[in-house]
Amino acid sequence: MTQWRAFLSRTEAGSAAEFAMILPLAMLFFFGIIDTGRYMWNVNEAEKATQKGARFAVATDMVASDLANYSFAISGGITQGAIVPKTSFQSIACGSDGTTVTCSCPASAPCSFGTTADAAAFRRIVARMQMSLGSIMEQNVVINYEWSGLGFSGDPNGPDVAPVVNVSLKGLTMAPILATPFGGAISLPAASYSLTMEDGQGTVSN
Repeated sequence: MTQWRAFLSRTEAGSAAEFAMILPLAMLFFFGIIDTGRYMWNVNEAEKATQKGARFAVATDMVASDLANYSFAISGGITQGAIVPKTSFQSIACGSDGTTVTCSCPASAPCSFGTTADAAAFRRIVARMQMSLGSIMEQNVVINYEWSGLGFSGDPNGPDVAPVVNVSLKGLTMAPILATPFGGAISLPAASYSLTMEDGQGTVSN
């Protein structure tokens, strides 16, 4: 009995036992801090990516190529030099399913000028955005051209309209370290940025 009492009263391994008990909580706290930092970093990089994408989009070829090449004076019946009204052009959005790039107009305001998409122009914009956040895929990017009241019908030097170009990101996720064993992921908030079209021509933004 005396030997058992002596054994139970020994404390040499107490520190090790306490460490083993606290280690899981400490690791959870440590990796939680890392994941929080990674999350904020990814959110910031997504916002920067949309800014870069919009800046590139307004200075290079329009993805909505039919809009870029359409003459509202010749084909749209709008007086040469007049502002293209919103009734003739409201908006057109371009995106990708990961394979095919398409453009479409709202059902309430169909495109009389067509919906052909310039896939190469779209992918150049995506490539520029990937410089900020490499996890961006084609299907995460939507480029919307919206009426601004700028430009004029029959412009001989470029597109008849100078729309507001909105570049947005959707469906981005991040895999936290803590969720790695379970294959989990958390969604990043959507991000978008808008600028007014400049020349809308070319393949390189200066």
